[in-house]
Amino acid sequence: MEQESVITRNLQGWKIRLAVAIGIAVAVLMLYSALNQSQFVKVKDGTGEYVLKDSVKKIDLSNEEIFLAQANGNYSKLDVTDALKEINWDASSYFYFALAILLMVGRDFFYIVRIRLLTNNELTWKASFYVILLWEFASALTPGIVGGAAVAMFILNKEKIPLGRSTAIVFITAMMDNLFYVIMIPIIFLFITPSELFPSQIESSRSMEWIFWIGFFVVFGAFLFLFLSIFIWPKLGTRFLSAVFSLPFIRRWKDKAIQTGSEIELTSKEMRKEKWGFWLKIFASTIASWFSRFLVINMILQAFIGFGFLEHIQILGKQLVMWLFMLVSPTPGGSGVAEYAFSELLSNFTSSAILLVALAIIWRLISYFPYLFIGAVLLPRWMKRN
Repeated sequence: MEQESVITRNLQGWKIRLAVAIGIAVAVLMLYSALNQSQFVKVKDGTGEYVLKDSVKKIDLSNEEIFLAQANGNYSKLDVTDALKEINWDASSYFYFALAILLMVGRDFFYIVRIRLLTNNELTWKASFYVILLWEFASALTPGIVGGAAVAMFILNKEKIPLGRSTAIVFITAMMDNLFYVIMIPIIFLFITPSELFPSQIESSRSMEWIFWIGFFVVFGAFLFLFLSIFIWPKLGTRFLSAVFSLPFIRRWKDKAIQTGSEIELTSKEMRKEKWGFWLKIFASTIASWFSRFLVINMILQAFIGFGFLEHIQILGKQLVMWLFMLVSPTPGGSGVAEYAFSELLSNFTSSAILLVALAIIWRLISYFPYLFIGAVLLPRWMKRN
């Protein structure tokens, strides 16, 4: 098959080694840049080393050009390492930090459970482990809006799952993820108000709120399309693929796309025969995985700041907003956008901006960077297996 051979050629030899090397190099550079961020903080009683220049009208605490070195100034320069040193690491901090790492493991474990359920346990635990970790690796290397779905289909197909069924499985995972999001938003608003989710003191709050609601309805629309394609009108997916592959530059793959659509139709017929218990298990594993993902930030903040129940609900709500921004991010794995959204949305929980930067880096060190290195190790081994 021509399409598969193109993918295979691009996933072997020097090309994959180069891609992995570039991925790791970018990860290291991003990590180095993040760890070297600095911020000016205001101090009392002239104990700082910097003052604002007289001509400054707007204060930007991350812009070194507006500060002047001077003994007994009003500002001190603080980098991420300094901020981390100021944190009081006690037994509670280590406990919640360990929980955050455990939750990251739980996130992938429940994804593995879900993919095994969707393949009726045709995938072994080892094969499911490879599929999910390489899926995460692909997602970390691609913009959020692209994700690793295409790679996941290819990997499932190489694990002896027919391409049409692989596509349907990936569609179902996307549908379940979107369903979780669509359900969670109304539930969150039972506990917190829009003004708490988008504080008016944040300059970009209004534009964030507009982007959020537009994104929410896009996610809802995607869920509706996937649901109709799989359960109500299977031919909708085939017609969609046929229309897309009628475009001039990809027309040569139209026959293959229509064949894949036909396989999706057959898979959807099989899926519709499944009992309610099956779908409840699928959705339960989806919920468990997403809560594991979101609670990582809650545990990190609990480790170093500490909150009550309603504040944790508010943090969960803000993460739903942050996830949407990461989803439409043009950067690999939402890099840059994720850290910015983290600091902006959680700024009302602490007055220390540099502490938020430090916690954002800790979060990304746990939830993003490991997949780049794990994927680089697993990919050659998986290719050897297949």
